[in-house]
Amino acid sequence: MGDGGRGMLGAVSVRPTSTVLVGRQREMARLRAAAGRARAGEPVTVLVGGEAGVGKTRLLEEFGRSVSDDARLLVGQCLELGEAGLPFAPFAAVLRSVLRRDGPGVLDGYDAEFARLLPELVRPAGTAAPAAGPPSDAPRGYLFELVAQLFGRLAAAQPLILVIEDLHWADRSTRDLIAFLVRAARTGRLLLVCTYRTDELHRGHPLRPFLAELDRARGVERIELSRLERDGTGAVLAGLLGAEPAARAVDDIHDRTQGNPLFIEELAAAGSPIGCAALPETLRDLLLARVDRLPEPAQRVLRIAAAGGNRLAHQLLAEVAGLPEAELDDALRAAVAAQLLVADPDGDYEFRHALVREAVHDELLPGEHARLHARFAAAIEAHPHLVAAGRAPAEIAHHWYAAHDHPRALVTARVAACAAADRYAYAEQTRLLERVLELWEVVPDAADRLGMDHLALLEETLGAATTAGDYQRALTLTRAALAEVDTGEQPLRAARLLDRRGRMLAMLGKSDGATELREAYRLVSGVSDGPDRLRLLADLADHLARIDHADAARIAAEVVTAAQAADTDAALLLVQLAVLKRREGAADLGLAELRRCEALARAAGETPALVSALVHISDVLFELGRYDESAQAATDGVSEARRVGISRSTGAYLLSNRAEALLALGRWTEADQVCAEAARLDPPGVSGLHWLQLRAALRLAQGHPRADETVARALSFLTKPYLHPHNRLPLYLLRLETALAADDRVEALRAAQACLTDPAIVDYPRYSWPVLAAAARAARHVGDEAVAGEVAALAGGVAARFPAEQAYAAEVVACGASGAETLAAWRTAVAAWRTAGQPGELARVLLGYAEVAAGAGKRDEVGAAVSEAAGLADGLGAVRLAERAATLARRVGLRGAGNGRPGADLLTEREREVLRLVAAGHSNSRIAEQLFISPKTASVHVSRIIAKLDVTNRVEAAALAHRLNLLTDR
Repeated sequence: MGDGGRGMLGAVSVRPTSTVLVGRQREMARLRAAAGRARAGEPVTVLVGGEAGVGKTRLLEEFGRSVSDDARLLVGQCLELGEAGLPFAPFAAVLRSVLRRDGPGVLDGYDAEFARLLPELVRPAGTAAPAAGPPSDAPRGYLFELVAQLFGRLAAAQPLILVIEDLHWADRSTRDLIAFLVRAARTGRLLLVCTYRTDELHRGHPLRPFLAELDRARGVERIELSRLERDGTGAVLAGLLGAEPAARAVDDIHDRTQGNPLFIEELAAAGSPIGCAALPETLRDLLLARVDRLPEPAQRVLRIAAAGGNRLAHQLLAEVAGLPEAELDDALRAAVAAQLLVADPDGDYEFRHALVREAVHDELLPGEHARLHARFAAAIEAHPHLVAAGRAPAEIAHHWYAAHDHPRALVTARVAACAAADRYAYAEQTRLLERVLELWEVVPDAADRLGMDHLALLEETLGAATTAGDYQRALTLTRAALAEVDTGEQPLRAARLLDRRGRMLAMLGKSDGATELREAYRLVSGVSDGPDRLRLLADLADHLARIDHADAARIAAEVVTAAQAADTDAALLLVQLAVLKRREGAADLGLAELRRCEALARAAGETPALVSALVHISDVLFELGRYDESAQAATDGVSEARRVGISRSTGAYLLSNRAEALLALGRWTEADQVCAEAARLDPPGVSGLHWLQLRAALRLAQGHPRADETVARALSFLTKPYLHPHNRLPLYLLRLETALAADDRVEALRAAQACLTDPAIVDYPRYSWPVLAAAARAARHVGDEAVAGEVAALAGGVAARFPAEQAYAAEVVACGASGAETLAAWRTAVAAWRTAGQPGELARVLLGYAEVAAGAGKRDEVGAAVSEAAGLADGLGAVRLAERAATLARRVGLRGAGNGRPGADLLTEREREVLRLVAAGHSNSRIAEQLFISPKTASVHVSRIIAKLDVTNRVEAAALAHRLNLLTDR
């Protein structure tokens, strides 16, 4: 035991916490380096992980002090309320801190928008969301942009360090906003630091995939805090004791704590007055040892505080404790002196470590647990101002649920769900509504308490899950709702659910949804006409048009007849019918009718109908080859979608339509920015494929370092059981282009054969022609006449109506041409792409033409074509095309891709002689005999030829020599 019966740590006083930061020099250096990069204008994110008690908060406190002179530090903490907790809690805390220092002017006039995060901000009249109602796809992206802009303004004045603690407790909305800041906003002079517990990340924890996603973003690094080594344990003990501890004490405590700083502090405190035999054996005992030494009144107050959460206001604690003021103050003073609670200037108390609160809370007896949480719920209900503005609904719901008061938990969870929807926190709304569904089963009068039936609750949860992008859960909810609805009594309600289920199945790529849509039509057929019925029929016709145009046209005709009889002229209904007319083959693809719908929607103030019209107008204009107008229509639609809060659904299609038009115009940098904007919205399911496929193709053409990753993400959609041809055919094109870019002849042939066997290849000219042209290029590159013949046969059955389609058709003909017709066919293809007006495609076809011209000995034409293609590629940033132009110029002996004049030949005369013999199929030995040189010298010549022609072997060298006419005398 030691001399005089004293404990092994000796008769020394033990400080409650260590004042020395031990063993973190390397981590501190990395944080300071990250801060330096942020000061230089680089957006930087650091993820600090480690087990509970390892010192994450202490490290950041020390780091904050070290940079406080030249940077602004903002700290927000996630709350332990789970996935259904208070959304955006750490950002709300940060914004409150900003407002206290900078005043409301810092919000730049966007007080109403920031009220979504800080409800205490005064909203203009009429901007508050209703207490209940179906969720809408509100403009979360717009709100996120405002937050990023605010941080940008703060960082412009002074480098900004934003710390988000305890990310393992973060709600999904908080994670979404962090992802936006990291991946999309990328604010300069901002260092974002997030901490999380590694020991909390079980296999199903939502933070695991989130961290993996962040790891792929540029400017993100991880710091993992490990436990201290033995010397570190000794240093912590020395700081706690104020003297060097005995070696045996260090060994024992290090063995027991494994170098966890929090456990070292607690074990040192527990072991100071007693021998080591009495040291606590379990973690809970260890954490509670300091609590057990408090006076009983202080322990009782600490138990009450533990039920309130990690942090709570003095007034709230006083209200729940119900103790005389002096008695409460004495108890709190003891807890603060023991470093179990920490008081802050705002009058709040916070547990020094969440593990201590958890241990105290876990010690509550069942009845005590329920009573305390009920008292907290009642206190907050009576005095909502005792918690931060906006927190009351979530806090009340949490406490009644923890109190096992099922009726109150049911009602308050629904109220909290409505509050979450008002803050654009649809994932949290969904989870709270799921809790309501769970509690419904144990509350007999749930329908009366909520004023709705169970089916209505299912429909509300379905709407929230859909808006949150949780399509898989939404699909499950449609099944549950359909099981409850009485199709005989409520056919329209059942049909709407079937319509949603059919669309959800298609969106998830599980099936085309035709069975559900046709059953919905059967149910609606027996219902008398009315606006709801007509709107649903038009919706069904619109969706069926993608699957069975004849059925859709029949239903559309029925709608037109009924609408005319009822004198109904609903703008959205007209848009849907105009789209059907387009599919019936109108010469202008229904553009005139869509423009009429646009005007009607504007006049009627029907913004959703206007946005829908602009989606289809931009799409039609692109197909007609009017790319500038297409981009402008999409831009107009994006603004309207944002204004009414449908950015993530309909608005996402407008963004990808705009990016597609910009790509066609050759404005690739702008297109990439629009794709990034679509990525920030993160449209769910197949609705997020179009922008992803466009960006993958763009990155492939640019030679982007992450092109392979983006392409793989896009092509993974091909594994889904169902994809509409509009989605599937562009992915075939991407697969072909990827194989051709990698010169993977086997994969190129496999990809060509896969797309040519798809029945849809002849039915959708806009999407079919690019695929057929790529398949023709693959067949020509590989030299597969069978595939080339199949492409030609299929192309004969596909209409070529508009400039781009006609240009692709000309390219197919050129790829399959032979003999004297070949050069003329390629000239025709080049001319067609000049008319179509897509510089990227023109550059590619110019290079194909240049190769053929080289084979025909037209060197002047080769130089001009290569020069033009190289200039276009440089202007676009098309790295792969530029490389092809440079390689071709080198192979045919041009002095440069830009002057178009024949230059010094690429090969020497001796190398040309060797190449002729290689092309004739001779071996190195035979070449040596023919040219009276040694086999080794012949081998050297062959190696040089392969290198100069940028091919991989002598067979490719021979083929290239014939194709580019390199063997003729100059």
